[in-house]
Amino acid sequence: MKNMFLFLALFVLSICVNAQQNPVQQDSTKTETLDEVLVKAVRVNADSPITHSNLSKEELAKRNLGQDIPTLINFLPSVVTTSDAGAGIGYSSIRVRGTDGTRVNVTINGIPYNDPESQGTFFVNLGDFASSTQSLQLQRGVGTSTNGSGAFGASLNLLTDAYSDEASGEISNSFGSFGTRKHTVKLSTGLLNDHFEISGRFSKLNSDGYVDRAFTDLKSYFLQGIYKDGNTLIKALTFGNEERTYQAWYGLTADELKENRRQNPYTYDNETDNYWQDHYQLHWNERFDNNWSTNLGLNYTKGKGYFEQYKTEESAADFNNLIEEDSDVIVRRWLDNNFYVVNANVTYKNNAVEVITGLSYSSYDGDHFGEVIWGSDLAVNANIRDHYYDGDATKNDFSVFSKATVKLSEQLIGFVDLQGRFVDYKTNGLNSDRVDFTTDASFSFFNPKVGLTYKNSKFSSFYTSFAVANREPNRDDFEAGVTKNETLRDIELGWRFNKNKVSVNSNLYYMFYKNQLVLTGELDDVGSPIRATSGKSYRLGLEVDANIQFSKMFSIATNFALSTNKNKNFNSSINGEVVDLGSTNISFSPEVVIGNAINFSPVENLQLSLLSKFVGEQYMGNIDNEDSVLSDYFVNDISINYLIKMNKIFKSITLSALANNILNRKYVSNGYFGSYDYDDSGSQTGTSTGYYAGYYPQATSNFLVGATLKF
Repeated sequence: MKNMFLFLALFVLSICVNAQQNPVQQDSTKTETLDEVLVKAVRVNADSPITHSNLSKEELAKRNLGQDIPTLINFLPSVVTTSDAGAGIGYSSIRVRGTDGTRVNVTINGIPYNDPESQGTFFVNLGDFASSTQSLQLQRGVGTSTNGSGAFGASLNLLTDAYSDEASGEISNSFGSFGTRKHTVKLSTGLLNDHFEISGRFSKLNSDGYVDRAFTDLKSYFLQGIYKDGNTLIKALTFGNEERTYQAWYGLTADELKENRRQNPYTYDNETDNYWQDHYQLHWNERFDNNWSTNLGLNYTKGKGYFEQYKTEESAADFNNLIEEDSDVIVRRWLDNNFYVVNANVTYKNNAVEVITGLSYSSYDGDHFGEVIWGSDLAVNANIRDHYYDGDATKNDFSVFSKATVKLSEQLIGFVDLQGRFVDYKTNGLNSDRVDFTTDASFSFFNPKVGLTYKNSKFSSFYTSFAVANREPNRDDFEAGVTKNETLRDIELGWRFNKNKVSVNSNLYYMFYKNQLVLTGELDDVGSPIRATSGKSYRLGLEVDANIQFSKMFSIATNFALSTNKNKNFNSSINGEVVDLGSTNISFSPEVVIGNAINFSPVENLQLSLLSKFVGEQYMGNIDNEDSVLSDYFVNDISINYLIKMNKIFKSITLSALANNILNRKYVSNGYFGSYDYDDSGSQTGTSTGYYAGYYPQATSNFLVGATLKF
């Protein structure tokens, strides 16, 4: 592996030297803004042989009426989103090409955002973050080298607000179904003395949820100070969120769904998740000339919170004998963690070559503990808030990369990306089941990526790439006894066309895995999906997205993804025996995903859009059992935006409306599936196997309306 790394490094160096000796002329004065340099190391440009989609601030704003980021990017290719509370606010998640959110690498200004232990992304801790997002890029497949946990289906990177030359203010309010309301205030001083700017945002977001009592209460902020002087940009920013959400992450059984799809079977008033998270970032971008630029990023994240739960007739041993046998108890399971990150990269760019070299180091420490806050019969000498389990974890993640884009000729562009990633993970103490959980694991990964882009005309180009990604198990995997890393090899072949008012992006992909951790369909005791190693598996698909501007008034943006997703020689325990089921469908991987937007602008500054999403049938397990089938669904929304330009008091007023699921479809976008053993009387015996399933109903027809006043 080291020899391969050395060989590829020498190859990168040789083509860079060759490119300098034989430069191809282009306009070298075209350079990114210093804000864009912030994410240059983790993003790709339009000519890159990496499959990707971009969304600008203006595009996000059209639907930004309070719903979470997963819902706002729902119409990108191969994306499937779901919401526990059913209305797109609160605990929402994303799947791309069938891979779950723990395998989607997320960065904010190049800083890793995924939780280091669970590897998940909790968008509930980014309340109204779209209001502070300048742009985002979704890379599908392995993508380019990024910071943090490896991308196994996609990577999503967000760039926060750029600095503003002029002072400005913004007040935004929106209201809608299920008690939804969002209130946002933004302010900017503009550049003071041509060098300094202070800006900020404060938001309050509430929703009762489509599911009964599945409320969400979010308070968030974003503050930024910048210093700009010629080729220097220094940004100090902090953002954070306080969330409180009611329990809706266990869904409904089939009978409960049929009886009343909005019901919530939990009756304890405070069965809630409560979490506080604050981020502090410092970025220093320096451009020395049109060739050289550097970026240094520092981050500290503080997170702390708990899940409160009421339990009945519990065993004393399960709670460290703090209660008497068969007592009722209320517990809180706590997380208290710190996350430190250092990113540094340097970019060299001339007329024919761009080389970015960088490193990222992160250190995480987290305490896990549970406390008894009430008991119907506390044990003698037990006190309220005594701990019934304690554990701790540390994780260090170091990566170094070098990527080069080389213009080999007027028509051919080469791309090489080499990354080494080194992970150490340690745990001590007890888990929430009071079982000893001690882990000491280290991983060393080499993740090469190569590609070519061939421009066969001014308007058309073809690209191909091959990439390797490796990924370590997460905390739940280690608890389940999984210790092997996963390996993904991704082949992409694409065609891009952009002429006049028509643009088309299409690609074929083949992603083949070793030891892929697939969702079993089951949930653990806090509602998190359980995973298992599937051995060898693959995903083969075709993605197409197109934008056509028929006239000044009428345009269409459409995309579709067709895929087959298979486990090879999948083994499962049935009736107490391990059975080889052969080729089976990978869980939560629909074969058809289609998104469509029809846009109509009858007059200037008015846009009406019909937004449609179709998600095909999918299995919630890996054994192709009909009880695990999640039916397809087709949902349509209508979006209306009207901009009123003004000269006095306000610069503009934007009126927005969003009617979701206008055909009132009663659909389910997510669920769970598992098996249990029982006899004819319903008692568990282990003599035969039965199955259970649960569902997360999504909202029927609902609306959001809002107004944004800019001054």
